[in-house]
Amino acid sequence: MDIRIKALAVHLLTATGAVFAMLAMLAAVNGKWDIMFVWLVIAFFVDGIDGPLARKYNVKKNAPMFDGVLLDLIIDYLTYVFIPAYALFKSGLLAGWTGWFAIIIITFASAMYFSDTRMKTKDNSFQGFPGCWNMAIIVIFATTPNHWVILGFVSLLALLMFLPLKFVHPVRTERWRAVTLPIALAWVGFAAWAAWGNFTAVPAANFGLLATSTYLLFAGIIQQVTEK
Repeated sequence: MDIRIKALAVHLLTATGAVFAMLAMLAAVNGKWDIMFVWLVIAFFVDGIDGPLARKYNVKKNAPMFDGVLLDLIIDYLTYVFIPAYALFKSGLLAGWTGWFAIIIITFASAMYFSDTRMKTKDNSFQGFPGCWNMAIIVIFATTPNHWVILGFVSLLALLMFLPLKFVHPVRTERWRAVTLPIALAWVGFAAWAAWGNFTAVPAANFGLLATSTYLLFAGIIQQVTEK
């Protein structure tokens, strides 16, 4: 197959994320949070594989008619930020003004972060929490903490978006990648399992989701503290 066709196919694969975003939004509007998160996990998986494929087939050179970076950012904002924020607000986990505060801070801070030219470090990690609200909010659904705990957690993550702290990219951060990538894949599995069980039928999935999320949240900071 011609490499230009393969490069174009990568763009088409990335664009499927928009379809999964719409399916997730339709589920969210109907309050089907388990189905919504299943679609978001599928979109997350696609987002994880399209980047390596884009670099392999050099889409900038072989399919330059589409801007893969822009396409990816549009879909990421929908699946990482907008839909999870909506779910958090409509789920009732945050009462009264706290829900409004959460969706405003999540959407506003994420819009600024996604347009920040300093978001990537030299080792291809992220500088600041990379706006992965889909990952954070699925943990909230799985653990259902007190609404003040949720509010504090959301506020902390929003602050971390703009602090000079590293957060690993599961594929592109080379240090500890032999550990990080399998854990990221395990996170996808646990997240899908937990969502499919509506976060109540499979406590083992919820525990695995929390454990893998904790590693992904703190691995980059630990690397930053211990690097020479």
